[in-house]
Amino acid sequence: MESYATFLAALVALLVGLAAGKAWERYKLREGRWIDRRKARESPHYILGLNFLVANQLDRAIDELSRAARLQPDALEIEMILGNLHREKGQVGRAITIHQALLQRPKLTHLEHAYILLCLGLDYKRGGFVDRALEAFNEVLRLDPQNPYAMVNLEKLHEEQHQWREARDVRQRLIPVTEDTEQPRHQQILAFLENEMGRDTLKQLDYAAAAAHFVAAIDLDERVIPAHLSLGDVRFFEGNFAAAEAAWERVADVAPERAYLAFERLESLLMKQPDTQRFQVLCRRLINANPQDWRAHTALARHLLARGSGREALELLFEALAHSPHAIKVHQELWQTLVALGLDPSLVKRYIELTRQSVFYLDPHVCQRCHYRSTELLWQCPHCHEWDSFVEDRIAPAQEIK
Repeated sequence: MESYATFLAALVALLVGLAAGKAWERYKLREGRWIDRRKARESPHYILGLNFLVANQLDRAIDELSRAARLQPDALEIEMILGNLHREKGQVGRAITIHQALLQRPKLTHLEHAYILLCLGLDYKRGGFVDRALEAFNEVLRLDPQNPYAMVNLEKLHEEQHQWREARDVRQRLIPVTEDTEQPRHQQILAFLENEMGRDTLKQLDYAAAAAHFVAAIDLDERVIPAHLSLGDVRFFEGNFAAAEAAWERVADVAPERAYLAFERLESLLMKQPDTQRFQVLCRRLINANPQDWRAHTALARHLLARGSGREALELLFEALAHSPHAIKVHQELWQTLVALGLDPSLVKRYIELTRQSVFYLDPHVCQRCHYRSTELLWQCPHCHEWDSFVEDRIAPAQEIK
């Protein structure tokens, strides 16, 4: 909702600018008389409508803008905004009707035609009419080849259909029409799209082609962690265990906070090698670099418990508990370790004291853009479709009341 409101506000600003720019002259000859097109925009209803829109009071915005439109039926931009507001309220059919009617108006400029089509494409997208939305956005780009809003929405439609190659092509078209400061974000999104292409190729067991996509993704942005994980998987399937290990360990170097995603893979692989201490060395390196990394504590504790070092494992878990008392995985590992140690009453009492004020949670992750919540880390938000937008929602350890 927030991302859509931001887009809507930007579109409103564009339409207002359009009204004051070259495409919208101050006066227009209509049916033999000159009409002052500023009349509707100077109406208090128009100003109030925009104020209500900014305040997200959609019903009141629609009411005021409708009054402004009745004062001047030729005010095209007001009708476009009204259609957008009906779409936002879920009245997609009404929005489509409004925007289709606007397309029938005579003597539209190319830019006016493009922005009405953009609104109509958003209507179709909201209504689930994918083919019509694709057609509308492509027509916008025919009329206005550098329209970034049409490109972004076209890309998202391709992503929703898992048409990764087409989405990548649209993103590459978008890069030249945006500011230089946005280039890192473009590189990141292109990397995620390359990774998805690689995953599709991997399903066909074409290891060489899949690896090429994953390498390309890493070259674009090495912090796209799933590309490292998938590249390691490919090398493992090929029997190149050293390359698989290198790919997975690279995650710890590039993004230590995401290293836990490779723990199970690395532990399984390294335990088959003569030097069985290597997984412990990796975990301790992560813990030394970040003592609050409860996942590294937990992984190392599980590893040590399996090898008979229950007391050492328990101390690691108590440390993890102090840093993240709300993570249910820590508690699960603690109870498993306590059971393995025979439920020593003194250790159980220590656990109870540490967790007296804790609230458990299932590692919730939250999208920074739309606030969608997930119990697992997702690389693309299923709600707003943003890439790499999830962060872990951490709760600070409880503090004693003094």
